[in-house]
Amino acid sequence: MNERIYKYFYEELSPEERLSLLHDVEACEDLKRQFAEYQNQYALLNLGLQMQNKIMGRQKFDQFILQKQRYKVRKQWFRRIGYAAAVLVLIISSSLLTYWSMRSELSDDLSANVMNTLYTPAGQRAQLVLQDGTEVWLNAKSKLTYPARFTGEKRQVEVEGEAFFKVAKDPSKPFIVSTHDVNMKVLGTQFNVYSYPEAGYVQTSLLEGSVRVSFSGKDSEGILLKPDQQVTVSNGKMKVEKIRLQDHFLWRDGIYAFENEPLIDILKKMELYYDVKIIIEDTSLFKETYTGKFRQRDSLDDVFRVLQQIRKFKVEKDIERNTVTLKK
Repeated sequence: MNERIYKYFYEELSPEERLSLLHDVEACEDLKRQFAEYQNQYALLNLGLQMQNKIMGRQKFDQFILQKQRYKVRKQWFRRIGYAAAVLVLIISSSLLTYWSMRSELSDDLSANVMNTLYTPAGQRAQLVLQDGTEVWLNAKSKLTYPARFTGEKRQVEVEGEAFFKVAKDPSKPFIVSTHDVNMKVLGTQFNVYSYPEAGYVQTSLLEGSVRVSFSGKDSEGILLKPDQQVTVSNGKMKVEKIRLQDHFLWRDGIYAFENEPLIDILKKMELYYDVKIIIEDTSLFKETYTGKFRQRDSLDDVFRVLQQIRKFKVEKDIERNTVTLKK
């Protein structure tokens, strides 16, 4: 076992060492699988099974590590499933850390009733694979709630923020994505969901397959989307249109594209992607629209320099308050 992983779970690494480990995990598939395996076991013993006795939980975790070192050939001890922790909130610490779901030989009753929450703070992204093989990408300041194991006649998850789904096909179990007021039902497809509460609308964009979008809690068939269509739900109404910009979905790779988009909307996204508060004193800037792309690894200064080529404005930073003010 990589000793740094052990120290990571017991908070024995410095912030620099933690970041270094996470970067190594992101770059190495073997280390990534090992990290997820021990992450899963640690969460189960300390959160799911040993909530009242963390000392015993650590002893059990140490015993597990010794077993793994002695019996490395027994690789079937773990199989893939969603993170089986009581209510495990995963905070993403690197720019993009892929979490692989792992499954342990615990009772079906335990894993079937476990609900997990994956949250990505502002400025971060995440990717994970659910127990059924469905791939999910989560954008900045977003939350995904999902079961450790899908049981029953449907596979249901909840989203707040933005997420891209590549759903594993299973005709016997439809996949349902719920937001605060909209449900999306699919069998196997690729689609994007935009549902930030502060946006005031929910938008579902279909790239492949089919999705039926309906209002939550209402008996209606809703709207069946075809590939390259998107539906925007706002104020109790649905509007279907053709997807204007396929590049929008490149956010999964840290690329953000916009076409004739109002500056105010672009700045709202920049607040999410760069974890900063942007204040606009020059209200005439609200009228400007922009077309272009920027990468998350580009600095905020680089993005503003590009925008200033179209319309001149001044940028003032307040590092202590984490704000940026745009002026004439």
